[in-house]
Amino acid sequence: MMYIDNILFAVILFAGIAFFTKNVKKLTRNIKLGRDINRSDNPSERWKNMAMIALGQSKMVKRPIAGFLHIIVYVGFVVINLEVLEIIIDGLFGTHRIFSFLGGFYGLLIGSFEILAVLVLVAVIVFWIRRNVISLKRFVSSDLKGWPKKDADTILYFEIVLMSLFLIMNATDSHFQDMNSGNIISNHVASWFTAFNKSQLHLIERATWWMHIIGILIFLNYLYFSKHLHILLAFPNTYFADLNPKGQFDNLESVTKEVKLMMDPNADPFAAQPVDENAVPSKFGASDVMDLNWVQLLNAYTCTECGRCTSSCPANQTGKKLSPRKIMMDTRDRLEEVGRNIDKNKGVFVPDNVSLLNNYISAEELWACTSCNACVEECPVNISPLSIIMDMRRFLVMEQSAAPQSLNAMMTNIENNGAPWQYNQQDRLNWKNEN
Repeated sequence: MMYIDNILFAVILFAGIAFFTKNVKKLTRNIKLGRDINRSDNPSERWKNMAMIALGQSKMVKRPIAGFLHIIVYVGFVVINLEVLEIIIDGLFGTHRIFSFLGGFYGLLIGSFEILAVLVLVAVIVFWIRRNVISLKRFVSSDLKGWPKKDADTILYFEIVLMSLFLIMNATDSHFQDMNSGNIISNHVASWFTAFNKSQLHLIERATWWMHIIGILIFLNYLYFSKHLHILLAFPNTYFADLNPKGQFDNLESVTKEVKLMMDPNADPFAAQPVDENAVPSKFGASDVMDLNWVQLLNAYTCTECGRCTSSCPANQTGKKLSPRKIMMDTRDRLEEVGRNIDKNKGVFVPDNVSLLNNYISAEELWACTSCNACVEECPVNISPLSIIMDMRRFLVMEQSAAPQSLNAMMTNIENNGAPWQYNQQDRLNWKNEN
């Protein structure tokens, strides 16, 4: 019976890890549904991006208030959860504060964690006020109604509860308080419990200890269903981000081959090309998530829904339907729908007469984009909504000939006249004769 707590702890711990592992496998499978793309070039630049943007939060501070608060929460949450290692060892082996042999340094360490916990609480409360009281414009949008809003608030409540449990756990731990009477935060919180005797304090300490570790495991497994998956995915997402200059688009390999063939004076354009009977028929652009590449699908799962992209989008600012944030949210939602389809049909996707184009994202949204790259520049974790927009536009033009009339007219003029304007090539220089 003396080991029942340790056994129970081990069961809860490994159940939490098992469920998290299952979600990671599902996440990996969904991302791999995308087309292959090579992002192994220039590893030194990629490591630098990851260090500066994901770890160093360099793009967050472009908006100082939100950036500073986010850094507090980020650093505080990561550092404070180092004590999870101690909780796991104590829970598995029946010890109590196994690292307390460090003496004064241990008290200093936990004391600094407590200061960070208070700062995290303040930052999270400010975030809640910004979302729910001040109602900043980028947090009040049709694409954030329902689950996205609930999810954002749930995460904030999670953080408030976990930080509070950590402080109460330390304040009611008589052993810790006797060892480290100089910890300002926990000493202050301990004064709230002066009416309780030692056995009652021990009961509160044990209860908060259990709730703290169970809360962390629940939070870990909740990430898969939340926008806060970026806590984990920001690192690979920044590493595999496109290193090409903004505005440089990729060319379709099949079209490039055709152009090279046309420009080669020695090539026979009518010569039969080798045909791979096992090859999947090529498709120009993307109409569904399986047509996008795996980095774009990783982008969708990494989206923080912060709205910086949408708030900086000139099309959105002028009242157009386009929201780059919605593009990423829709891509993730459709990818999750495809994943559930695969799960339901024993690992095989069964066509469901639904696609990302039209069912989730309309042509009106796609053609509203000016391709200015403002959304790409603003994203704090290097997501590119524009790449998805351009691939879906490519499908509309090259597969469905569904470009807007003005664009069709421009392309016809380029084809016939070598210029976007409708006049004869012989008249091109007439302007120089005008007075």
